[in-house]
Amino acid sequence: MNIAWLARGNWLLGVTIVSTLVYLGSPTEIRGGQKPLIVSAIVSADHPVNQCVPLRALGAGVDGHEKGECARMFTDKNIAEMRSAGFGPLTYRLRTELAGEVWHWNPRGTWSDPVHQCGYWTSDDSLGEPIKVSYGYLLPRRGNTIDQANDDGYSRIADGDGESFWKSNPYLDSHFTSEPEDTHPQWVVIDLGTRKPVNVIRIHWGALYAKQFKVEYWPGDDPMHLHPDDDDDWQPFGHGNINDAHGGEELIRLTERRRSVRFARIMMSHGSQTSAPPSNDIRDRLGFEIREIELGNIDKHNHFRDHIRHARDRHRQTIIYVSSTDPWHRAEDIDLSIEQPGLDFILQGKLSNNLPVLVPVGVLYDTPENAAAQINYLLRRNYNLEGVELGEEPDGQWCSPEDYAALYSGVARRIAALNPQLKLGGPSLQSFEDQLLTWADASGNRSWMNRFLKFIRGAGARFDFFSFEFYPFDNICAEAAPQLLEVPKRLSAMLTSLRADGVSSDVPWLMTEYGYSVFSGRHEVDIEGALFNADTVGAFLTLGGSKPYLYGYEPNYLQDELKCSWGNLMMLQLNPKSDQVNRLSAYYAAHLITKEWMQPTNETHEIFPVTIEKKAMLSPVVTLYAVRRPDKQWALLAINKHPNRAARLDVQFKIPGAKEGVSFVGQVEVIQFSRAQYGWHDDGPNGHPIRSIPPARFTREASSFYDLPAYSLTVLRGNVPDS
Repeated sequence: MNIAWLARGNWLLGVTIVSTLVYLGSPTEIRGGQKPLIVSAIVSADHPVNQCVPLRALGAGVDGHEKGECARMFTDKNIAEMRSAGFGPLTYRLRTELAGEVWHWNPRGTWSDPVHQCGYWTSDDSLGEPIKVSYGYLLPRRGNTIDQANDDGYSRIADGDGESFWKSNPYLDSHFTSEPEDTHPQWVVIDLGTRKPVNVIRIHWGALYAKQFKVEYWPGDDPMHLHPDDDDDWQPFGHGNINDAHGGEELIRLTERRRSVRFARIMMSHGSQTSAPPSNDIRDRLGFEIREIELGNIDKHNHFRDHIRHARDRHRQTIIYVSSTDPWHRAEDIDLSIEQPGLDFILQGKLSNNLPVLVPVGVLYDTPENAAAQINYLLRRNYNLEGVELGEEPDGQWCSPEDYAALYSGVARRIAALNPQLKLGGPSLQSFEDQLLTWADASGNRSWMNRFLKFIRGAGARFDFFSFEFYPFDNICAEAAPQLLEVPKRLSAMLTSLRADGVSSDVPWLMTEYGYSVFSGRHEVDIEGALFNADTVGAFLTLGGSKPYLYGYEPNYLQDELKCSWGNLMMLQLNPKSDQVNRLSAYYAAHLITKEWMQPTNETHEIFPVTIEKKAMLSPVVTLYAVRRPDKQWALLAINKHPNRAARLDVQFKIPGAKEGVSFVGQVEVIQFSRAQYGWHDDGPNGHPIRSIPPARFTREASSFYDLPAYSLTVLRGNVPDS
């Protein structure tokens, strides 16, 4: 696969894809054949496709965890083990944003209603005692049934409680955006689970109701998870348009005849601004409130059958999705089950390596005031900041690109006013396939990223870097070998799609999280995890990426999320009975990349593309990534992803001025990690490595062939004659 791109500075508008492709063979050959795969690769040594400084490019991230785990994870001994993997820069991940919570990044602060200890919170930006740990706060006006963290909350729209209600985010009102009132309509989507007969809806409005709204249905499969071949759009019910509503309890006959519907949507505009009880805070008068919704059909005897399940339980209530949620909350809403490591604890500690740290601010479930106070606090502490990532995974939380862009712009303006030199960016997109899509706008544009970029350009907001996450395999229960073959192709397709949607290569691209899967399973702790991580880093850098950040830097425990195997995204395993940690395969992969493939220096490395001779080929079983180091040595990172078949690598370098390819000369250093060094004992929650030793290292004379064991990482390092 070839894509023509242009180089710009250290950034790539494109490259030739760098995976070495070989014929995988038939299933019979794979299971029973003993002959090694023959791989002939050519390194195009005449033009680098990217550059990087390893100590500033190869990073890792820290995140929130269950209560008490930060103290267990971040001991001095464990931090020393983490740092020994060789990573440089650090990114701080924000779990509260995924959980639909407000982040009290500083436990000291003020409420908008201090008498009742509730309202909108702003943490204190004055300097006091260092912050060691912080917490999120649940939103009592939550609208989504599902969240992206522990997924243990529920929607107030379908909880069966007439006193509770969902409220949309007031910061999307024209009062804050200075846009026309109908620029950011808010919506509620109801998923009945299966198609059911529908002809009526009853909406129980709160104090803030929509003067205008419409009720629609989705004719296709799933509007919340779109694919490129989906061309469906929301369709109106016959009588679903309401232009002069008055709030209270509204019963609307949607159609004369019942329609078979699974997904229905209420699209709201022009808020009533009628808050109750009276409040001096303008935010209490902006947005929309819904207490409960009933959706079903009225039969010929005038009996209403409601298809919505009402329960204060995520698993028992009908699934509800909403466009946004009000960050209003109370002191009693603190979520003590999850904690974020304190900003001071992380930024003052050794984990930062005295390098700039990429920090987040809450956007989707927080206030611009709280975000600005956080950055002001960090600036007062004189912390070295790589940049500020605004929000986390807005696409995965069903936020429209225009709504996220409006919230992003509001926060960005406040932060830029504090320090114009700070780099601002995001959106930390969650992993996706093919193209990141949303519902079509008036012009038919369904590209989430294209519409976000168009909005912030129009708003004049800063966008200094682009960030995304890469977790390609949701099916952690499936066999790993076929999935590993897809890594470079999937990552390349993802980046190509984003460039086509308008993400510029003039700004750095940060892969702020990468891992095998968002779910926990054995592949992440067995040798497959090492192969995935190395392949991802090599492909990303060769495709023009700036900084990849490993997710799973902290020592952790095994989990079995999908009830098929125990594992976790981690490179170090905590032992429940001692303070010793086990080094897992991901640790050795990191060490091999940061200290063997590349030099652990602040000097520039050049990255070169690799191709293969045109032979019969089906799947990329062996991938190869090439760098020229500051010590003038060439280093090749070779990954054999065949589970039980060795490969024999023939590699040539295409040197400027040379008529033919040249090979390594003199001594070649070989560093190799395979099942000979690592083995996993699968024992449920007690699983652990039965073999965990550093990669093998030996020196050999340069040769035509280099052997790559099955399921292995190999670094070949040596000299190549100049032209």
